[in-house]
Amino acid sequence: MFVYKWPADKENDTGVVSEHSMCDVEGPGISSYSLNPPAAGTSLEHCLNQALRDVPKEKHAGTPLYLGATAGMRLLNIADPHVSDAVLRAVAATLKMYPFDFRGAKILSGEEEGLFGWVTANYLLENFIKRGWLGEWIQPQKKTLGAMDFGGASTQITFETRDMIEDPRNKMMLKLYGQAYQVYTHSFLCYGRDQVLKRLLSKLLQAESYQATVSHPCWPVGYNKSLLLSSVYDSPCTEKERPSLAFNTTVTLVGTGIGKLCALHVSKLFDFTNCSFSHCSFDGVFQPKVSGNFIAFSAFFYTVDFIQTVMGRPVHLPSDLKDAAETVCATSWNELLQKAPKLEKRLPDYCAVSTFVYLLTTKGYSFNNHSFPNIAFQKKAGETSIGWALGYMLNLTNMIPAEKPSFHKSMLYNCWVILILLFVVTTLTSLVTAICLFRARDSCRPQFLQLSGAWPCWHRADGLPHCGALLCTGI
Repeated sequence: MFVYKWPADKENDTGVVSEHSMCDVEGPGISSYSLNPPAAGTSLEHCLNQALRDVPKEKHAGTPLYLGATAGMRLLNIADPHVSDAVLRAVAATLKMYPFDFRGAKILSGEEEGLFGWVTANYLLENFIKRGWLGEWIQPQKKTLGAMDFGGASTQITFETRDMIEDPRNKMMLKLYGQAYQVYTHSFLCYGRDQVLKRLLSKLLQAESYQATVSHPCWPVGYNKSLLLSSVYDSPCTEKERPSLAFNTTVTLVGTGIGKLCALHVSKLFDFTNCSFSHCSFDGVFQPKVSGNFIAFSAFFYTVDFIQTVMGRPVHLPSDLKDAAETVCATSWNELLQKAPKLEKRLPDYCAVSTFVYLLTTKGYSFNNHSFPNIAFQKKAGETSIGWALGYMLNLTNMIPAEKPSFHKSMLYNCWVILILLFVVTTLTSLVTAICLFRARDSCRPQFLQLSGAWPCWHRADGLPHCGALLCTGI
């Protein structure tokens, strides 16, 4: 849950929206409550109660509240639309119980998710438009950033391009602040972190004919786990590979930590062969050549951050990421636990996920030694989280106009600038005058003073007494 705020008199300014607070919802995503939809609504109550405290009470009724669901719910909607609708109704019922202005719960398309992430990053970094110091609107000379998102069930890549976009499904034409943008975007369902791990398990079980004990080259040596087949094949991403065995069959996986073998199995999750366009990323999806700077967030950030902070490995080039992934794979379970005990739940999967990120960015998106250093792995811009949520909110509240704001809309801002400048000039003038007067008074201090009637008297330099008015000058 994100709470956003902005100055009331600057609703159409760029870069003025900031993240007031955020809250991590307890438990898994709402799509996991397919067997108990009401529990999906209940899971949000902790964060909604925090929102009651974070938003001033007098602002509750006027604060719009939205719920956006992404790839997990898209998968549930594919598997069972009725259950998906039931979950949305349950969360909507909970949200309506709160005193905010609830405006609906919606499942975003993959293209919307990718596009809103791109809008968020470029809005926060003021790449669309910004104010000059006198309040005028300035079109920045820098290019927009590409955006890469890596969620639980899907991954997205979105960037501005001048190349022809051969597949119209990937083409988005936008007009923001009077500027036209041709944006390429694609969302790969089943290529999010959680679904990649399920699909990898399915491939490994297949490779060893669903034996009772199966080697897992991406898990560290010393880590073993028993799983029910139902936990692997309960997703539309794996159901086509579901074996004829009973769903309650248990399989034990034993970590072997072999990086090269792990990479071989992870690469089988992609299809790099079929392409009906001039150029494809993978799975036959058109993609123009990547260009310019990119920002990679969500699980991209967490994966690279783990490599850099926990493993102590820099990531500047594709080879750095490849070598680091192999190092993670070769590290035993006990060593990993010693390095990062707080990450125990996710530790076994960093080998597979690091390998996947390497293959996705290099073989998939075709980043090379020249373009890979242009990727910034970031979680936030300033104090605001990067992701699709802010872009979604900006779209729903019409915070970004299509046309460039006129100069007159900045007049109130200009008046403040002029008043501040006048105040500064007046203050400085007064200060300089006071200093001059103080120095002048110091420079004509009399040698001897006596009173004679109403006039002050003193001895002049020639030794003669003199009475009258004293005029001090600065010389």
